[in-house]
Amino acid sequence: MPSKDDPRKRDFLSHQLAPGQIFILSFAGLILAGAFLLWFPFSSSGEQLNFIDALFTSTSAVCVTGLSVLDIGKDLSFAGQIITILLFQIGGLGIITFSAFLFGIMGRGISFKGREIVQTTFLHTPKRNFLIILKAVLISTLMIESVGIIVLYIRFSQEFPSGTAFYYAVYHAISAFNNCGYSLFSDNLMGYQGDWIINLTIMTLIVIGGIGFVVQHEVVSRFRDRKDKLSIHSKIVIYTTLILIFSGALFFYIFERNHIIKDMQVQSQILVSFFQSITPRTAGFNTVDIGSLQNDTILIMIILMFIGASPGSTGGGIKTTSATLLLLLIWNRWKGYEEVNVFNRTIPKEQITKTISIIFAAALSICLITSILLLAGGGNLAPQQSRHFFVEYLFETVSAFGTVVLSMGITPNMNDIQKLAIIIMMFAGRVGPLTLAFSLALRSARKGITYAEETVMVG
Repeated sequence: MPSKDDPRKRDFLSHQLAPGQIFILSFAGLILAGAFLLWFPFSSSGEQLNFIDALFTSTSAVCVTGLSVLDIGKDLSFAGQIITILLFQIGGLGIITFSAFLFGIMGRGISFKGREIVQTTFLHTPKRNFLIILKAVLISTLMIESVGIIVLYIRFSQEFPSGTAFYYAVYHAISAFNNCGYSLFSDNLMGYQGDWIINLTIMTLIVIGGIGFVVQHEVVSRFRDRKDKLSIHSKIVIYTTLILIFSGALFFYIFERNHIIKDMQVQSQILVSFFQSITPRTAGFNTVDIGSLQNDTILIMIILMFIGASPGSTGGGIKTTSATLLLLLIWNRWKGYEEVNVFNRTIPKEQITKTISIIFAAALSICLITSILLLAGGGNLAPQQSRHFFVEYLFETVSAFGTVVLSMGITPNMNDIQKLAIIIMMFAGRVGPLTLAFSLALRSARKGITYAEETVMVG
């Protein structure tokens, strides 16, 4: 007679699936649920959405990408908008996180795989006080979003009725913290490009949500107790984030000072430059027309979108740590060092190998999806007339991978095949190309056979 601990009696998903597969299936399930809810007539303010548009919107919300084939403020009803809030809030923190928290407060046990998924999502080093950390993640999220809601409400109440102002504040604060970029305004935030309160609030929420919980926690602990030291992870994230913000703003200003921001007041030029430096790194709000930017600026924004946010955050991209480790690898090799050293510490070689794999998988995914968009676009236009599609499709693909809402205006005009390609890219960008690849592999790979070594020429 089988014992109580017989593996055959365990939950099928927990027993049969690897943590990465459970992680991906949770997102896929939430996306499908959201798609069906948005597909129902009550979610639309007019005609019922076709399913591909509902699926696109749900994927964009859950993956906190923000790309949209709809005008959220006009095409969706109040119920449909509330559904998108729930989708990008749960998607930003992860469905497994909410499930684990609910099981914890109900007194139910949390599986080892559940712990592994959540800790891998938010922490660089596993901790024993798991539930305390999980509660801290959710509480800090609610506190930060609440502060953002209050500030935005005070500003919006100056031009909207109290109820409308509160709703706009809630929607945009949650969207900003989760790095989603969905807005209820048809022109996104272009109408507030010179507004200090809205710009600073949205930018702050984006940055805090994008640096990751572990960095938030360590910074707060550092201020409370001067003896606490920041980990190498937090130092890399903070320094990289600051460098990207200021360098991105500087390049934006240089490239656009005689173009799109030419006729703006100085304060608006500063705000727009910093806003468009912060938002490409997975948030996606915009205060200028992205399609009207210079090619130099578009290139800078593509780089920022590719890098994205930081690990353990609500954002996507290859992550700030991956970009920094790659540069450190090149720098240390150039100096003749075998190891990668930073802040008097040596980064493990397996970490460097993983970083290279992530970046390569990301680049390969972007090339593949961009090619599909170009091939599916078709048309009989001459090369000179269709050349702009390459930049627009590349921008759209990188935006989807980095879970950024920014677009050069082609999203609503894409055909179904192109929409499906972007859906795949948004999903892969959120769960990670490498995680996606590993989840599709066998649960336990066979150890490879080692043969005699022989070199090949490289470089």
